[in-house]
Amino acid sequence: MSAVAPLPAMSATAAVGDDERAPTLRSRLGWRRMPSRIKGCVIAAAVLLLAALLAPWVAPHDPVATQILLKLKAPIGLEGYEAGYWLGTDQLGRDLLSRCIHGIRVSVGIALLGLVVSAVVGTSAGLVAGLLGGWVDRAVMMLVDVFITVPFLLLVLVGIAVFGSDIPVLVLLIGLARWESYARIVRGQVLQVREMPYIEAARALGASTRFIALRHVLPNIASPLIVLLTLNFPSILLLESSLSFLGIGVQPPTASLGRMVGDGRDHLIFAWWVAVAPALVIVAITCIVQMVGDWLRDVLDVKVDD
Repeated sequence: MSAVAPLPAMSATAAVGDDERAPTLRSRLGWRRMPSRIKGCVIAAAVLLLAALLAPWVAPHDPVATQILLKLKAPIGLEGYEAGYWLGTDQLGRDLLSRCIHGIRVSVGIALLGLVVSAVVGTSAGLVAGLLGGWVDRAVMMLVDVFITVPFLLLVLVGIAVFGSDIPVLVLLIGLARWESYARIVRGQVLQVREMPYIEAARALGASTRFIALRHVLPNIASPLIVLLTLNFPSILLLESSLSFLGIGVQPPTASLGRMVGDGRDHLIFAWWVAVAPALVIVAITCIVQMVGDWLRDVLDVKVDD
């Protein structure tokens, strides 16, 4: 009998599967693999966030201090510029740069808190509906459908008329915006995840519904939630700015980006910078977050090739 030839040794590269050679999620989210435009957006977002957090120390002037003799001063580079007021002043002589910095702090802070409230409410409703099913699922989804049909601005106006326009009230009212999107997406994800073998194994071992939701379901649906958070933030920020622009949001003398745009709309012909400066800040923030959200959606989507 002839000897059997030994099999050729498998190289280390061949032994590693395609899935193992593929970049991990951590590496795909790493700084080195980020596109240049996303790196710029992250840096710009960090600068804006740092300026908002350190607004009392970064702002060159008091944002609510009025100086009538310095009203409607032009920004740097234009005729009528006043030294020390880089973005000019408004109709009351207040420094626009300082008010923009404090406005970022107020507007972004309200939007972030409202976004967290919306995500918590919607995610909780989606988890309950998806895991419990039955009449609970039907009741939650019926509530979602009813909420979609009611104009949200009408609800906000009623809420402000009843409870006032204090910042905590605004946060709670804005938190009701778009919670239904979280509920529907989370419910759909839960309906897929709850049929997995590890969920059935956890139930067989006697795990409670709360434990399964927090330990097994929620971590597996974190990726679409993160993407939805980043994509919903611009709309929440624009909602807060719109309410302040209409005069039913943040009240003066507190600086808010939407309120600043509203105050400057009467001076667009002779002092356009009063409205344009905060409007550009709003546009910049929304574009930055939107670009980062689109990138996260592509990175976290397993169907998208690297």
